[in-house]
Amino acid sequence: MSKSDLTVSTVNINGVRAATKKEHGLLQWLAGTRADVVCLQEVRATDAQLQAALAPAVEDGWHIVSAEPEQKGRNGVAILSRVPADAHRIGHGDPEFAASGRYIEADFGDVTVASLYLPSGETDTPRQDEKERFMATFAEHMARAATAGRDTVVCGDWNIAHTERDLKNWKGNKKSSGFLPGERAWLDELFAADTGWVDVIRALHGDVDGPYSWWSYRGKAFDNDAGWRIDYHVATAGLASSASAGVVERAESYDTRWSDHAPVTVTYAR
Repeated sequence: MSKSDLTVSTVNINGVRAATKKEHGLLQWLAGTRADVVCLQEVRATDAQLQAALAPAVEDGWHIVSAEPEQKGRNGVAILSRVPADAHRIGHGDPEFAASGRYIEADFGDVTVASLYLPSGETDTPRQDEKERFMATFAEHMARAATAGRDTVVCGDWNIAHTERDLKNWKGNKKSSGFLPGERAWLDELFAADTGWVDVIRALHGDVDGPYSWWSYRGKAFDNDAGWRIDYHVATAGLASSASAGVVERAESYDTRWSDHAPVTVTYAR
């Protein structure tokens, strides 16, 4: 990677085998991206299946660290990089989620890059209870990381739209998981000025609607840009302040999408 900057991208791929089989899919995107590090979520594969699906990318020079899910066909996160990671760690310290395939972090020189797939939840169900248990202990992990003294960015599918600016149909989703008051308050606390964490895309784009990163496959959500901004770069303050550009790589058309999420890419000066 460049000595002058570090470009990091994150995308939920909805299954690596499906994403790599599409004609203009993940492999083609990897061949054309300028990213130095790519965080993947919802890999939905074992480590061996992931390596097999991404074999052409590995042949092109990409290196992979991954956290396979214990539940077959669910979850799974990975980090691809142009150079091998110096070290990597799986999980955020909570035994309940240690083998869930929801969090992995890797060190590259003086920067730590993490890939997160926070549970999606479902209002008034055990799935929402699970999400909130994850959020509670992940907040503790973020607090520890903020004081560790390393430049860190936690990328991924956070499954929460923080404000009304982050969700096109916010009025119709006030009782939906992903936009519940408690979830939004959790992000309020994480992004408070004294925590050391910054929502990089929001900082770069200012007080505007979006840019959205997820659109339902149903109806005309994509065509009407009726999306959610749930894919974040959450960086320590020093690293966030070096961000020079941040974009959502929205597909040109509905039929050229290879995921219902779009890559979110940020360049940091180093």
